Amino acid sequence: MQILGPFQNRLSIIRDEKDDGQGVTARKSAHHRTWEEPQEKKNLTDNDKRAIVVGRQNGLTMMTLAGMFGVTEACISQSLKRWKAQDGSTKSQRTRRPQPIQDSPPLRSDGKFFSNSPSPPSVSTVKRRHNAAGIMGRRPVKKPLISEKNRAARVKWAKEHLNWTRQDWNQILWSDESKFLLFGSDGIQWVRRPIGFCMVWGAFSGSGIGPLHRVNGIMDKHVYKDILQNQMLPHLRAMGRGSVYQQDNDPKHTSLFVKDWFKSRRVNVMGWPSQSPDLNPIEHLWEKLERRCANKRAKNCNEKFAQQLSEWNQIPMSTIDTLLNSMQRRCQAVIDARGFATKY
Repeated sequence: MQILGPFQNRLSIIRDEKDDGQGVTARKSAHHRTWEEPQEKKNLTDNDKRAIVVGRQNGLTMMTLAGMFGVTEACISQSLKRWKAQDGSTKSQRTRRPQPIQDSPPLRSDGKFFSNSPSPPSVSTVKRRHNAAGIMGRRPVKKPLISEKNRAARVKWAKEHLNWTRQDWNQILWSDESKFLLFGSDGIQWVRRPIGFCMVWGAFSGSGIGPLHRVNGIMDKHVYKDILQNQMLPHLRAMGRGSVYQQDNDPKHTSLFVKDWFKSRRVNVMGWPSQSPDLNPIEHLWEKLERRCANKRAKNCNEKFAQQLSEWNQIPMSTIDTLLNSMQRRCQAVIDARGFATKY
């Protein structure tokens, strides 16, 4: 190239000295000879300036370029600064670890990386590219598809109870069933090996933790009626007059057999919108119980339930207060979401 003439002529001097078999000593002597030569003030031509830029991009130092063109290092630096201000970057090409996906599109439409890289990217590179693409690692939240009918019922219930006071919520006995695995947690990863579980029914109110009962076998309407008779009813009566029992709309809860039992025992049952676990604070109580038992190993269901019962009775009153004080926010969140699932 014509514009690289001065650069190539001077570069040939160093190349010849590299090839004369003297190695590092020859290169050092060339630098010393160039540095010791008297440097007269001269004006660089446009071709010289372009050659300096190319030389810098190819990794030559300021001292080497100054010796090649017979000027000072300050002159080389000023020339590079002017060039950078006019035409862009003059960063030298350094030997470094290759960036496999630095200049290529980071992700395809299916979320996978392009495979045109000479070497596989490192874990840190993959994380950086995912973050740059806005793909963050999060635990998926289970949010069911709520029907239009149930959304309307959820909003109606939330509006009716939005202005309830803490005294009003204290009259409710919250209840639910939950399944706890003997090993690990009921998470999102599935493995093909036999895993036992322990099914429990529990309740709590504004006065504190209520009963926790282990469910043996399959829970049907008859088993549920026995739990209501022996576990729920004594605790509800102890809460005093005006107490209300809360349950979801599971078929065994709403069967005629159970409804007749409620009627015969004169139990007030709270009306409950379907698909509304985010309105039931006991769901968070199950999560807290699971965390408290996470580091405890159990050989069988009896040992597992003994651990759960011990931790259940140790749940502090401050936790109950926090859950019941959140009811107004839960109702408002359902209203704002127009009946769709909320963060609770």
